[in-house]
Amino acid sequence: MAKTVCIGMSGGVDSSVAAYLLKKQGYNVIGVTMQIWQDEDHVEISENGGCCGLSAVDDARRVANKLDIPYYVMNFKQEFKKHVIDYFIDEYKNGRTPNPCIACNRYVKWEALLHRCMGIGGDLIATGHYARVIQLPNGRYTLKVAKGVIKDQTYALYNLTQEQLSKTLMPVGDYTKDEIRAIAEEIGLSVANKPDSQDICFVPDGDYAGYLEREAGIQSVPGNFIDTNGNVLGRHKGIIHYTIGQRKGLGLAMGHPVFVADILPETNEVVIGENADIFQDRLVADRVNFMSVEKLEEPMSVTAKIRYSHKGAPCTISMLDDKHVAAYFDEPVRAVTKGQAVVFYKDDYIVGGGVIC
Repeated sequence: MAKTVCIGMSGGVDSSVAAYLLKKQGYNVIGVTMQIWQDEDHVEISENGGCCGLSAVDDARRVANKLDIPYYVMNFKQEFKKHVIDYFIDEYKNGRTPNPCIACNRYVKWEALLHRCMGIGGDLIATGHYARVIQLPNGRYTLKVAKGVIKDQTYALYNLTQEQLSKTLMPVGDYTKDEIRAIAEEIGLSVANKPDSQDICFVPDGDYAGYLEREAGIQSVPGNFIDTNGNVLGRHKGIIHYTIGQRKGLGLAMGHPVFVADILPETNEVVIGENADIFQDRLVADRVNFMSVEKLEEPMSVTAKIRYSHKGAPCTISMLDDKHVAAYFDEPVRAVTKGQAVVFYKDDYIVGGGVIC
């Protein structure tokens, strides 16, 4: 008997073709769009084409009709506010630079969707992410880098659990983006040439500081720019406006390029340094999630990505204690940023990852 798969449909080309591929493979496919927009900003999200805005519902429904599959819009507003928006706000308050898409993947697009889909008779869930779910000889599930490496999305999925991975299908991971668009054209999907969504969906204009002030009531409290020795260099607009490695928009006339080297929420100071000051040869991460191994028994040589766009750098990882993993890089890496994820790879598989602290 064919298994039933609930696929998260964003209205984009990737999830649309994923639904088609699953149906072609013989699954009973149910399309689901997650309603995550909060009442006060859903119109704005829709107009800006966010990944889960109102326009996404229209596009996804048209695709579901074309593929002749059932389609539902499910309300995930509470889960999204708790696990994504509130987390985003708290991290910025504490001088860290969060990655809300990672939190959304773990707690909304997987945990909440999986629970809801099991409730309507689903056996599995699927998404249009560029990644491949693999079960290793040791029985563990992990993610392998997608065939279309340029679009690989494994970094943002490192936090998925074994239970979630065991019930997940990602059919587009075996294709390049160009191949996916070609399939969409071939079967006549209206979203074949729809552009990819880029920004954080609930901050469609990319103005994070403005969002925090407007929606969370966080006031930008000016403070001191200081150098690495503690000398005052000038005044900043508020720590929510800055991130590690930032060069532009500092408003400091230093006569040469300088960068944000650290953010100190306890004193409301932003540390400014030279290029050399933003390179580090080690980092520590907490909130660790391992995939390919149950736990790290001994030091391991891996490649680490410290942000989504990072190409990866060789390092050795080892546990400091039950909750913290340390990475020691072969060569110093630029702009290690508190709050961002670090993801460890070996042979194109995810070993695990955590949040830089």
